[in-house]
Amino acid sequence: MLDKIFGWKKRRSEPDPEISFGRYSDNNKPLEKVNRWSEADGLFKDKKIYESFDAFFDYLLDDGIQNVKHSRADNEGSFCIYQGSKIVRGSYNKEHLKAEVTLARMATPSVPVMRRLLEMNFNLYYSRYALDSERLCMRFDTDTFNASPSKLYYGLKELATRGDKQDDLLVQDFTILETVDTEHVTPLPDEEKEVKRRFMQKWIADVLDTIQNLDAEKFSGGIAYLLLSLLYRIDFLISPEGKLLNEFEKIVQLYYKKDDRPVVEKNRDMIEAVKKIHAKTKEEIFPYLFRSKYTFSIAMPQTYKYVSDAIYNANQNVTWYRDNGYPFIARQITEYGISYCQYSYSLPRPVTELFLLFMMVNYSEYFAALGFKRLYYDTSNKKLNEEGIKERIEEIEEQWKPKYPHFQFKFDSLKFTSLIAFDLSFTNGVESLNLEK
Repeated sequence: MLDKIFGWKKRRSEPDPEISFGRYSDNNKPLEKVNRWSEADGLFKDKKIYESFDAFFDYLLDDGIQNVKHSRADNEGSFCIYQGSKIVRGSYNKEHLKAEVTLARMATPSVPVMRRLLEMNFNLYYSRYALDSERLCMRFDTDTFNASPSKLYYGLKELATRGDKQDDLLVQDFTILETVDTEHVTPLPDEEKEVKRRFMQKWIADVLDTIQNLDAEKFSGGIAYLLLSLLYRIDFLISPEGKLLNEFEKIVQLYYKKDDRPVVEKNRDMIEAVKKIHAKTKEEIFPYLFRSKYTFSIAMPQTYKYVSDAIYNANQNVTWYRDNGYPFIARQITEYGISYCQYSYSLPRPVTELFLLFMMVNYSEYFAALGFKRLYYDTSNKKLNEEGIKERIEEIEEQWKPKYPHFQFKFDSLKFTSLIAFDLSFTNGVESLNLEK
């Protein structure tokens, strides 16, 4: 009957646009890729160094996005690793393995730039900053016989992730530097950029309007939830890059900075920073909305207990707001628990897919504006697509059962009477998942 009323069955048969959301997580590899790591480790211990390299780079390769290129002839080879706006290029022979990433062009020597790089060198474990003529770069190298899978992984990860972040920050802070080596980045269609800009500004306006009508002292906790959920939502659904991403990260840090300031003051600073982003023009936003490939996750994986505890602790604070006439804040708190985990940890892929489903339910208009046909909430009638939601959960279960044999969502606890009832029951279901391998 619901299919006839809302046309959901028809929509499911239409393909959705290929748009990725959220930060890349390398904690998403299927079982066969995980096995390649074990093979690489075993081959290295057996002194089969070059066969170990083959298995290692195949482990890094995400077949869906082709983020790694590797070729070898006997005991010599080369590789490219994509990480956001940067490419790590490397080669090896029977003596050395070398890799580097180009950060920027410096046509004229600059003492402040070199001082910055010298200071940042102290925070590196495997790589180092270097100047090659006019080219600022980062480099990593090792003797071939010492290039174990673990050393390669952490060395190349540091090189790739630091390079991807520092190129934007250096060019932003020093006008003498020029952006280079970004031709591989895919610009988004203007229509997609405009949808993302429009909804980002709408979400900011909704939160600021809500906060304006709240007592800053009495609702300090609720205001913090509103702001942090907003920031995590933008990070996941809009996926800003470069300078814009750095601005959002700094706002989050305002709250979590370890100091003795009360929450009211931290909220005030976050509100002012969010207002500045809300005032940005599309010319200031569009350059930082693009699509790129990634190989390494910024966040680290954690045991699932950290995820469960974060969701549980957030949901304990929902009841008062729900029962006292603040449903919008209550929903943002349920969103906070799971979105905090998505932002802070490298989550298993099935959890990220469940989180995406949660967001598609709660922000149906945004996904419809992006061109998605498979929708899970009818905003005009305020009806949840119960059949479609359960079907999608079953698809996720089936896809990831080989890696997580105990992964099973408890359907009997799901509630579809309202959005807040669904959000609370859904996140409780995610909290109780068994993701033992």
